[in-house]
Amino acid sequence: MGIEDAYEIRTFPASGPSGPRRDESAAWLHAVVSGFYEKPLTDAALERALASNAADGRLYTGVYPRGPVPAGAPGPDVPVATFGTLRKQLNVGSGRSVEAQLVTAVTVRASHRRQGLLRRMMVEDLRRGREDGVAVAALTASEGTIYRRFGFGVATSEREVTVDVGERFRLLHRPAGSVEAAVPAELGPIARDVFARVQSTTAGSIDRQERYYRAAAGELGEDGAEDTALRAALHYDDDGTPDGYVTYAFKGWGHEPETMEVRDLVAATPDTYLGLWGFLGSLDLVKEVRWGNAPAEDPLVWALEDPRCVRTRAEGDMLWLRILDVEAALRARRYGADGGLVLEIQDSLELAADRWRIDVSEGDAVVTPTGEEADLVLDASALASMYLGGVSPVLLARSGRVREIVPGAAERALRMFASAGPVHCLTHF
Repeated sequence: MGIEDAYEIRTFPASGPSGPRRDESAAWLHAVVSGFYEKPLTDAALERALASNAADGRLYTGVYPRGPVPAGAPGPDVPVATFGTLRKQLNVGSGRSVEAQLVTAVTVRASHRRQGLLRRMMVEDLRRGREDGVAVAALTASEGTIYRRFGFGVATSEREVTVDVGERFRLLHRPAGSVEAAVPAELGPIARDVFARVQSTTAGSIDRQERYYRAAAGELGEDGAEDTALRAALHYDDDGTPDGYVTYAFKGWGHEPETMEVRDLVAATPDTYLGLWGFLGSLDLVKEVRWGNAPAEDPLVWALEDPRCVRTRAEGDMLWLRILDVEAALRARRYGADGGLVLEIQDSLELAADRWRIDVSEGDAVVTPTGEEADLVLDASALASMYLGGVSPVLLARSGRVREIVPGAAERALRMFASAGPVHCLTHF
């Protein structure tokens, strides 16, 4: 029996609490929560999630079994597989951005796996994005083995760090500006303005969803309820304008050592970043500060008298990209060095497959299909990894992910694709 015979696949816009497809959206969200083994949403948490997702303009795709369902199983209105998308801007460096199709909330119920449901949803969504003129797709992956076969590659990384904020914690210089404790409930509009500045200057950054601003205001905690433990601080530049914030929560007196957990840290300038860390390091009765979204290249390590105050607990991939339109994506960004390069892209989904010539002059690229011999041969996922400049083409060549046809081509690609600054994404989705 084929997919069409066994299942109905529906794509529909997310509805808010009073929207026309509210019940259908609620059933879809319950399926997502179940798929990620989370606790069922309370009524209040469900209403908040419905409102946030509708504000993002999300599209939901659900797969529904045809015919009767077994006794005791979720009803036919609850999808056996889910797939969500929304569109946001991706900063590709030097203040430039492209529209990105963000893939999220991908689940398939265990009893319905190996039916081709994920492939069907993914391929249709990627092709729909390409037809709409979207240059790239993006996701943050719960598992590292699923998405490379669809042409996604790791483009940014992050670290989970523990920072000793005891007597050893001392910055080498005093950053400009000042920090004051803030009321989370007053943070929402300010957080939007501050993040807009970060978004405009940080390669790899993606515009945020509504839930981030609700979370900054304490309206939406990790469990969907109000976050009553949340605290906040704002950084101000020398003119008194907010240019950064941090939200954090105490892990409790029963946790040893006494630890503060950073929920979000957004800084528009290097001084802002270090100033917020200086504030966190000054909190009374706290021995450690933990943050799960620290950048892979962290200036805090180099700003401390004792860099060993910062310990990496874990590090891994963050943003995965997928090139949908090679010409549009490669023309959108600026390049670190002028030159020419011929790339042969292999793509099982046939969205990016071709041989492309890139000619860069004064930082801008002309991208054209070509019949010339390739300098480098790589698949779509490797192209996605090197796209922002956060992953070295030389490293990819040494790992076997890029095949160098012309000696020195990988080093030439490294110079051309270099980013003007650190590549980092603070936004999970």
